[in-house]
Amino acid sequence: MAVTKEDVFESLRLIISGAEDRVEKARKIAKAIRNFGSYRWVGLYDVGETEVSIIAYSGPSAPAYPTFPIGKGLTGSAIKEKKTVVVGDVTKDPRYLTAFGSTKSEIIIPILDSRRGMVVGTVDVESERTDAFSDTDRKAFEDCATAASKLWIAE
Repeated sequence: MAVTKEDVFESLRLIISGAEDRVEKARKIAKAIRNFGSYRWVGLYDVGETEVSIIAYSGPSAPAYPTFPIGKGLTGSAIKEKKTVVVGDVTKDPRYLTAFGSTKSEIIIPILDSRRGMVVGTVDVESERTDAFSDTDRKAFEDCATAASKLWIAE
């Protein structure tokens, strides 16, 4: 049976309201998002003043850059523009910071703290397929990121 967007949202709500620590919640969120579309890798990152750092991931291995300067890669573009970045073929995008040699498509969703007007985190989804992300996927991932935003933003 396929995992629906509603199933993922319900999972995210349960994870966020759970008693686990922040890193365990992030790990579970990454896994839930990854299973949504059977993507190869999903990572959740904190965005600081000068660097981006991994909180947790779901996938075969840790990223090549668990911490990197805030202006680097596709993530740097998502942070600067404060909007989702979708790249159908990372081999053709000079902004791409190679984390895994098998990545073909990537989507970075920034988590915006509207009270402070700044990006405080990102959700990074990667696929081994070129053009893996449709506009429907983008919207679903943005909704997932909104549902998971309490990991970064206290109410």
